Amino acid sequence: MEVGFIIKMSTPFPEGETKTNNQQQFNYMNRDEIKQYLPHREPMLLVDEMNLDENHVCHSKYHVTGEEFFLQGHFPGEPVVPGVILCEIMAQSCALLMKDDLIGKLTFYTGIDKVRFKNSVKPGDTVEVEATLTYHMRNIYICSAVLSVGGKMCVKGELSFALLPDTRNK
Repeated sequence: MEVGFIIKMSTPFPEGETKTNNQQQFNYMNRDEIKQYLPHREPMLLVDEMNLDENHVCHSKYHVTGEEFFLQGHFPGEPVVPGVILCEIMAQSCALLMKDDLIGKLTFYTGIDKVRFKNSVKPGDTVEVEATLTYHMRNIYICSAVLSVGGKMCVKGELSFALLPDTRNK
């Protein structure tokens, strides 16, 4: 059985901003705009900017400053971004693929599959994630993601999520 998916775009280009790259139009968001969709806040907001292209592929970036809490003991003298944090960077990028469905909901992992770590990420690196929605049924979303630095793949995997109502007191 084949299941299709549709990604709704409430406003194709926030604040009228359009970016072009190789003749493609992108839906661009900066960190402040991303906060309208993701519930994460510092120090756990791990996406600085994102572009959603015409093929519904999310291209996001996170700049590793070296001041992040997770580098403070991992490892002294040779700081490396932990693999679980790299998975979280990919997950937040994946969540932006379903951004219009996020309003009033929270994303929760339901699975992390086929994850492979190839290269380390260190302070000063700009992490780039390419994420694609591969399956959507009801409140379940499955995405594939590749995280790279300077065109060199560091991590890849499949991540699945459930969207559940946000019951936090606001």
